[in-house]
Amino acid sequence: MAATRYPQALQHIMSFFGRLPGVGRRTAERLTLAMMAWPEEQIEQFGQALVELKKKVRPCASCGNYAEGELCAICQDPERERGVLCVVEQASQIIVLENSGSYKGLYHVLGGKLSPLSGKGPEALRIKELAARLRQGDISEMIIAISPDVEGEATAHFLAQEFAALPMTITRIASGVPVGADLNFADAATIAIALSGRHQL
Repeated sequence: MAATRYPQALQHIMSFFGRLPGVGRRTAERLTLAMMAWPEEQIEQFGQALVELKKKVRPCASCGNYAEGELCAICQDPERERGVLCVVEQASQIIVLENSGSYKGLYHVLGGKLSPLSGKGPEALRIKELAARLRQGDISEMIIAISPDVEGEATAHFLAQEFAALPMTITRIASGVPVGADLNFADAATIAIALSGRHQL
């Protein structure tokens, strides 16, 4: 059956699934039709969970990671290395680094990369918040873990120059992550190699 023949309510749900990254038309159809087999109670629970998602999950007040309270679980963990700060583009990349099992410090989410052609300058990122954390003097090393594409490299160099005068080491994850790759799609082993081979900027 062609997608255009589905009832409007089904097409509506398919259109939402189709907005998710990596979900094409056929996958959106399969997901929607699979949900039709769910009991009504389960559908209601799913809908309620979506409604509550944005209300319950907010950026961590310290690092910008996903959190249900004021601080995320990582910032609250007393076992983390408080002198090492890893800067990432998006909160979704933190779990990628955590899965590598090779990093035990803190994080800072920038909220993207510098992109002058798209009108995204330093003021559009969480650089002021980063500066405030670094100037407290508790950080001895800042690791820049930003995807190694053109915009990512430009952002890394900007951060290195911006904070060069602070008494800390500034490093960049090594080439275990291929140039031009998106950090979201790197596997745990690759991330582990990149972290262990990071270099000073």
